[in-house]
Amino acid sequence: MSMETNRPAHGVPGAGHGPGGDPGAGYEKRDANIPDLLKFGFWMAVVIAVTMVSMKFTFGYLDRTQTVQAPATTFTTQRELPPSPRLQVAARQELKDYCADQEKELNTYGWVDQRLKVVHIPVDKAMDMVLKNGLPVRANAPTGAAAVSVPPPMVAGGADLGGPCAYASGEGGDDASAGGKAAELGRMP
Repeated sequence: MSMETNRPAHGVPGAGHGPGGDPGAGYEKRDANIPDLLKFGFWMAVVIAVTMVSMKFTFGYLDRTQTVQAPATTFTTQRELPPSPRLQVAARQELKDYCADQEKELNTYGWVDQRLKVVHIPVDKAMDMVLKNGLPVRANAPTGAAAVSVPPPMVAGGADLGGPCAYASGEGGDDASAGGKAAELGRMP
């Protein structure tokens, strides 16, 4: 068979003829059925047209029957903060302020409730007073269900005995080692 489809090769029966054996066709007539493709296109257009007309009537009906309130814009109400807990923007500074407040409360005198005449005193002074005067003792010890044995508190690893402000106490050395210890304990980023 040669490269041309309309010229028969020597000795090959039916070469160069169409699928039905008719000479000169040169292409496959069974590939695409043009009348069926036109029918499909026509019915597809009918479905699209019916859908568009029905949508127009549906939206017209909804416009007549439903009332829509004015949409809320972002400018009509104040921006509300999300519920707690919120992310800390300056976590390191907030922790320093918290630790400074705690140190101030632990190491100074001040009123807890002036009306009831309740004060707070420095921890060192309070410990000296406990050593000097002792702890208060109940007149009668509780018995039965009220007598509960409480085990001593335990901290896993023992490294976190100072709490979240232990890095700022200065016992670990300079600020670089304190920051490393805080990062090790997972307290600060």
